[in-house]
Amino acid sequence: MVQSLILLWLAGVILRIWRLARFFQLEGYDNARFLRWLFDKPQRYIMWRALVFVGVASLISLALNWGGQDTGLLYLAVWGVAGVIGIWPEPPKEVKQTFKLTQRATRLLITAFALAVIVLIGAEVTLLAAFNFSDRTDFAVITLTGLVIFHLAPFALPLANLIMYPVEVMFRRMFRERARRNLKKAGPVVIGITGSYGKTSTKEYLAHILGGRYDVLATPKSYNTLMGVCMVINDDLADGKHYDYFIVEMGAYIEGEIREICELVEPQISIMTAVGPQHLERFGSIEATARAKYEIMQALPPDGVGVFNWDDHHVRALYEKGYPETRIAVSWENAEHATQLRFLARNVKQTVTGLGFDVIDTYLEEEQHFSTKLVASHNVTNILLATAVARHLDVPLTEIAMRVASLEPAEHRLQRRTMPGGITIIDDAYSANPVGARNVLDVLALYDTGRRVLITPGIVELGALQEQENRKLGRHAAQVCTDIVLVGIAQTMPIQQGIHETGFAADRLYVYDTREEAIAWFQRELKGGDTVLFLNDLPDTYL
Repeated sequence: MVQSLILLWLAGVILRIWRLARFFQLEGYDNARFLRWLFDKPQRYIMWRALVFVGVASLISLALNWGGQDTGLLYLAVWGVAGVIGIWPEPPKEVKQTFKLTQRATRLLITAFALAVIVLIGAEVTLLAAFNFSDRTDFAVITLTGLVIFHLAPFALPLANLIMYPVEVMFRRMFRERARRNLKKAGPVVIGITGSYGKTSTKEYLAHILGGRYDVLATPKSYNTLMGVCMVINDDLADGKHYDYFIVEMGAYIEGEIREICELVEPQISIMTAVGPQHLERFGSIEATARAKYEIMQALPPDGVGVFNWDDHHVRALYEKGYPETRIAVSWENAEHATQLRFLARNVKQTVTGLGFDVIDTYLEEEQHFSTKLVASHNVTNILLATAVARHLDVPLTEIAMRVASLEPAEHRLQRRTMPGGITIIDDAYSANPVGARNVLDVLALYDTGRRVLITPGIVELGALQEQENRKLGRHAAQVCTDIVLVGIAQTMPIQQGIHETGFAADRLYVYDTREEAIAWFQRELKGGDTVLFLNDLPDTYL
């Protein structure tokens, strides 16, 4: 009978490791980041329900003992029921990113499960063998030992990660070298893109523009890590597949990550979109962020081409470092007084149907009007950056304008659609940064019929600036919106403070714990003619 109870707790430990593996993967298999996430909230590591029901089982067992009940099956039933209820997982609030059972994840889980089996069964057998417990006490010892190991289960993942580190280094090296060979054999011109924000949109716009006359491959979605780029190369550039240009988005959380990607792909053209507080809590400072992003320029050969967003003063400072020799700067906010810029946008006009502006190539003295269904002024910058590269690659400005007219927004980045009932949805849920958030609120302000609704959990990963920037977001939203729906009671407190500072009507502010509750409000309250903006969607690690 005791064996059944041991297996029950082993199942609970393994199930808990399995459920936590998703978060370990979301944290990039980084032990420190995973442990920081785990200990950020007590409910992530303390299983209160298990503690409560084991405590109840203890009291029932004492009562049975005092009452003279000495049936082993009865004790097994009490401790077994307590164990089942205690380890039974609660359903997650939301799952936006499912667990991907990759080869690395499989190796990690096998190692973590093996550790769980060895530790739990080893501890249970050792205790039962070392002490001469009574039959009744065996159940309590097994349950309490299982409860302790159940709480220690999260540590199996970082420990397994450490054990597998030499193996993973070997696999990563092999995977990277295969990607290097495949890329060299395919031989496309590599265009690298990085920035705190705007890189995915710029990548997709550039791929669309160049795709009118060249064979172009761009890293999909946000495959912007070293292993993600290797995966794209090994999948899409193997077996003699030919592309003229390979556009590589490069992301980073620490210095050195972009340098590693550049050592693999060796870009000939690099684009820097912005340097901002996005992921500031991981970088630690704006200066560290700027150094990390500048790695994409440092990796260029002397005859390479760097394209810079001159309107971002941090990027402008990197432009003025003077490398590479061929540098192209673009601007629309400083177009009237900038003399050293190649591409300018003037007469920018924004409506609910899109953007219109004039693009000037100051070197060739060409001018062309651009129109696009894209909205938000930061897309002027993204289009200018893509235009600079395309024009450098001999695509005529008139052809670029034609391709820009058919641009579509990147997924969950200012996608607009009208529901059958006439409600307009602006989906900017992928991520948010302070600049983009202000711009997209300005887009919402253009809708002058019906209610203007913001649904947001706020902006995260801004480090010391997070509270300040979210208060600013609240103040700006209050000037634009008729109704504001916040997701996350505690984390949106700075937004609530900013909203209250403006005197915004308290009965038009709604705060919910989950996104589902916010969606239910939206479905219940809004009607034809109303517009709702979904701004940001927190990763699962923030739930």
